Amino acid sequence: MDRFGISERKVAIIGAGFVGASIAYALTIRKLAREIVLIDIDEKKTEGEALDIQHGIPDMGISSVYAGSYADCKDCDLIIITAGRNRRPGETRLDLIAGNSVILKDVVDQLKRYYTRGVIMMVSNPVDVLVYQCARWMELPNGMVFGTGCILDSSRLTRLIADYTKLNTEVVKATIVGEHGDAQIPIWSRVSIAGVPINEYCENVGLPWTKKERDDLTEKVRNMGARIIGGKGKTHYGIATCVCYLAEAVLNQRLTIAPVSTVFQGEYGIQDVCLSVPSIIGVNGVEKRLEERWSEEEFFKFRQAAQKMKGVLETL
Repeated sequence: MDRFGISERKVAIIGAGFVGASIAYALTIRKLAREIVLIDIDEKKTEGEALDIQHGIPDMGISSVYAGSYADCKDCDLIIITAGRNRRPGETRLDLIAGNSVILKDVVDQLKRYYTRGVIMMVSNPVDVLVYQCARWMELPNGMVFGTGCILDSSRLTRLIADYTKLNTEVVKATIVGEHGDAQIPIWSRVSIAGVPINEYCENVGLPWTKKERDDLTEKVRNMGARIIGGKGKTHYGIATCVCYLAEAVLNQRLTIAPVSTVFQGEYGIQDVCLSVPSIIGVNGVEKRLEERWSEEEFFKFRQAAQKMKGVLETL
């Protein structure tokens, strides 16, 4: 940290659309990096976004934010990839595979010319597929490329449970694993309220907690992205805050645990596929995927998600 409390770190954001710009803004007001470079094929828009962020009240963040090129990816501590087409109303994240895979290949080809170090965080969708491709193309140690995965889904579930119980989100612990998409799995067996299993808490306070309530919350989370897109055309604020949370673990070397997507190497009996599980995140990206104890049904659904993802990868 410098005398202003700003991390002496450098971050590149590839893709300066709504998501990339929102991430740059959030990183700036959180003072997580001294230098933030925005890279996009639309140079004029990128410069405008950088200037707009840079001209905020200095006390809210004095990071150096500027429009740059792939050459500026040299010596970055963190490279965030948001480039790609966004979902349209009625589409699933997997509908984006063909177009966004082509875009990612072009990004990686240019990035590799200047890459010297740093963790790569994938935000573009379908994130699980793109993490797998980026990790294969970049040829970095396992965990150095990871995706935001199910962290946003988990955040949405936490909010819905807090609303249902009329409690603060800080006391709710809830995790979604699997695909960032239709094959996501809430781990109900580990959801807790201030350390108390949620079924026990609800019984104590007289709240219903049956399969009906769980299914209703699961469906709401699964459809939340589509609901937001239907309302405003895109989602970007929620994922920007999630990226900041993960970026702090990487940039400030503050280990944290979150359900993010990486290439499995035998955990849960799964290999060579990307899915989200609670993982330890630090300066080297994902340092360890945790193997938790879940219910038999949750394990079964997770293995189904892995098989689904393997099938998707085989079509590429």
